[in-house]
Amino acid sequence: MNVIFRSIGRRLAHYLSRPNEEKTSFSTCSNEALIATLQPGDILLVEGNTRISSAIKYITQSTWSHAALFIGKIQSESSDVEEIEKYQLIEADIKEGVRTVPLALYCDMHIRICRPVGLTKDEIDHIIGFMKERLGYQYDLKHIFDLARYLIHPPPVPQKHRRKLLALGSGDPTKAICSALIAEAFQSINYPILPYLEIDSSSSEAKKQTQEEYLHIRHHSLFAPRDFDVSPYFQIIKPSLREGFDYRMLKWVDSNT
Repeated sequence: MNVIFRSIGRRLAHYLSRPNEEKTSFSTCSNEALIATLQPGDILLVEGNTRISSAIKYITQSTWSHAALFIGKIQSESSDVEEIEKYQLIEADIKEGVRTVPLALYCDMHIRICRPVGLTKDEIDHIIGFMKERLGYQYDLKHIFDLARYLIHPPPVPQKHRRKLLALGSGDPTKAICSALIAEAFQSINYPILPYLEIDSSSSEAKKQTQEEYLHIRHHSLFAPRDFDVSPYFQIIKPSLREGFDYRMLKWVDSNT
């Protein structure tokens, strides 16, 4: 039965990882600017265009459907490797599991850089080492079946309760999902992602519900890619602004020509 389950899971993963032809993604910065901006320990959020991305976006109500950790530039003995191929990320892929991939894989997509604040080199090395030790771990197959169910027929779940759908994985620590694994790596050095909140009894009902949602997000398996974006402890880094930006220097196409 387990063999059949794994076989179906692999086929389903292959189907879900294929691009959705109705969805498009675009880059907002040059490859050179991206390389010059990224630092080891940065989290790269990606607006994916695959079928599984649609399910993740539905559950999290977010632009971002994938997260990867930037680990820096590797040394290559081959002279055939392009410069951008030397810059590497670690991610949990639905088909291949936890793996290293070149930054070039996402250079043509809509991305966001989230940078932790105040970490020492040793702490960053620890986080990267934590991720490297888990290379080869597989994506949670039960999570794949759950996401496929939401993609095929999204249940009428109120927005405030959709977060809890992320808790439906198998719980097997060797079957990681992308944002959960990165969250676990940062939690290994006690770096916060979302804050503890004290709910003000005088707050509006809508605000209380939002606060109560975040109060439940503590275990690493419940973190979604968007949480690094909204976290008050990660800086949002925009490569296009890195070396200064002057809108007067932009060259616009004359619509009258």
